[in-house]
Amino acid sequence: RLAEELRRMAGASYGRYKALTGDWDFGDFTLTVRRVQADPFAPPSRVEVRVPARVAGLPEHAWRAPVRRRATADYLARRAQRELRGSRLRIDAGGQEVIERAACRISDGAVELRLGIDLPGHGRRIDARAAEHELCGRLPDLVAALPWPALDTAEATAFADTVEDTAALRDQLAGLGLVAFVADSSVLPRRSGVSDLPMTGDAVAFRSPESLRVTVKLPHRGEVSGLGVPEGITLIVGGGFHGKSTLLHALERGVYDHVPGDGRELVATRADAVKIRAEEGRRVERTDVSAFVRNLPTGADTADFRTDNASGSTSQAANIAEALEAGAGTLLVDEDTTATNLMIRDARMQALVHGDREPLTPFVDLVRPLHRRFGVSTVLVMGGSGDYFDVADQVVMLDEYRPHDVTERARRLAAPRTDAAFRMPAPRVVDPRSVDATDRGRARIKRRDMDVLTFGASDIDVRGLVQLVDPSQVIGVGLALRTLAEEGLLDGRRTLAEALDALDARVAESGVTAIGRGHAGDYALPRRFEIAAALNRLRTLRVLRTG
Repeated sequence: RLAEELRRMAGASYGRYKALTGDWDFGDFTLTVRRVQADPFAPPSRVEVRVPARVAGLPEHAWRAPVRRRATADYLARRAQRELRGSRLRIDAGGQEVIERAACRISDGAVELRLGIDLPGHGRRIDARAAEHELCGRLPDLVAALPWPALDTAEATAFADTVEDTAALRDQLAGLGLVAFVADSSVLPRRSGVSDLPMTGDAVAFRSPESLRVTVKLPHRGEVSGLGVPEGITLIVGGGFHGKSTLLHALERGVYDHVPGDGRELVATRADAVKIRAEEGRRVERTDVSAFVRNLPTGADTADFRTDNASGSTSQAANIAEALEAGAGTLLVDEDTTATNLMIRDARMQALVHGDREPLTPFVDLVRPLHRRFGVSTVLVMGGSGDYFDVADQVVMLDEYRPHDVTERARRLAAPRTDAAFRMPAPRVVDPRSVDATDRGRARIKRRDMDVLTFGASDIDVRGLVQLVDPSQVIGVGLALRTLAEEGLLDGRRTLAEALDALDARVAESGVTAIGRGHAGDYALPRRFEIAAALNRLRTLRVLRTG
């Protein structure tokens, strides 16, 4: 029927394609045309394919457990991407991280694919022959390549095993008193500054110092040894270009699982780890930064601080406070992307500018009570100041890309330091009316690369959210914000943290589709921390009350 319908459309006006909207039964699968583009230059049309369990033939070990279901769906999306090379059909298959995404889902053994297609045309006239080739030729060929008997089942099983091992490793960290783990033989450096693929050739494989080596037991790999990063304050030091930031970058990506062969498959970081940096110019809306900032010359209340143009130090203070509000348990900090005056103040500067003349309490005076009183650990890369020797629980030095435990040497250089008092930032209640995904009456959620999320009539700068690792996650953030506002999770009574908890509960029950109501495009699941961070950067955001 579909082939006949397309032939009747040959040479017709492009808008005639809209007649394809709806379900088409191919016997072994169902094609649903969800949205048809208005013209050949518009965003691609969207179609969905549902392959029933009897045809997909997936064994229960591939999908019954949630972790393996996510991994197998990811594997199938990547297989589909390979099958569709050279086609007008395309699928959002992702990069090096294995993230739950809408492009491929498994439900009780059935496989659901969401695809884009540039429907072919001669100018603004329908090219029926090319459309028939794609929808009635390439698409059935794709479906025929996805059932379990057609796959390299050993490869598919190994893919799921790898993801399950990483997830199991991450789950063990808290019980071992660790915030992260880096397996021996991991390859941490990337191929280039614009490639997330592992470096090849002369890459130095990771090897843990003996004093920090930990052995874990994983479901498939068995016993694996590597660097265990303990709870507390860990300092990563070393000369320039010796691998400090590369290690921290691997840890910030360790909140995600990775594909086999990535080199970082067994780098795992607790799921509540958040990268902190300064973001000069960002908006801050009624955030409690009083632990870091006090006695401003303007007289502003730093327990209820707002600005449309934050400085480097106040933006970093707000980033820390907002991450803690969202539930962060580990902070990852690289001095290269921080505000120096919020990180350290040496004795000579304190002697010159002292008392009420300095409104900032440096992070070095707060990092220890943050852990001892509230259990929040910090991993810092520092190459230019020894002040953090005074507060570090362990110090790892990178020398020619190899880590060494220099904790005892650092302690001999340390000096006594008095900690400042730290108080957790006050929780906030968001005005749901200030979080509006519509622009002139229509929902508008778009992205510009990995830099900007368009949400309603507002553009949110997300460049500083470095733990967003996939373009489809940017759309996922926008959809999550819409869900929070439109489905009553932000209700003017719940705190922001409580609203995020409610959203997490929905996602745990329904998966990524919990945020995707009515959205036909590609999206992937973001973490609560990036959702909260984007909300905090929304320039229309209003907070009803704090405390």
